[in-house]
Amino acid sequence: MKIFAPLYERAMRWARHRHAPWYLGGMSFAESSFFPIPPDVMLAPMCLAQPHRAWRLAGITTIASVLGGLLGYCIGLYAFGLVEPWLQTQPRYWAGYQQALAWFGQWGIWAVFIAGFSPIPYKVFTIAAGVLSMALLPFVAASLVGRGARFFLVAAFMRWGGARMEAELHKHIDRLGWAAVALVALGAAVYALR
Repeated sequence: MKIFAPLYERAMRWARHRHAPWYLGGMSFAESSFFPIPPDVMLAPMCLAQPHRAWRLAGITTIASVLGGLLGYCIGLYAFGLVEPWLQTQPRYWAGYQQALAWFGQWGIWAVFIAGFSPIPYKVFTIAAGVLSMALLPFVAASLVGRGARFFLVAAFMRWGGARMEAELHKHIDRLGWAAVALVALGAAVYALR
């Protein structure tokens, strides 16, 4: 049953939309402070659809993410008391926040760089950095390097694959989609049986 191919085609059309870079920037900004979906899910298809613009798109993603990180920093610095009760009701985010505090204690500002590649949401690190009143300039520098490295790696991989990768993905997208659904179902079953 072909469910994923039409979704893939629609995603690639959206990725080529003339306003797509603005949406990517908005998503990147929001993800660094409060939005749950990482910008990679938008950056990758956009770079795949327009490999010649991959570096520009990675730059937009990086700058917007760092600016959003500054909002997260301000939330941690000035409004953590308002966010903390909600954060404590979210086991994944609360555990991530506790881990971020531990990493800051162990590695200092390098934790922000590591956050660019960690499974813990980046927003947790930006808020924790604000709570700890980290020095702002090193925070911004580490964010630029860490987030930039991640997004430019995604862009490089998609640019390298280009039209050839897009065609291969389109050919196999339904099998890949169903395999992903099966893995999620298997993971849910294993988690439920624990």
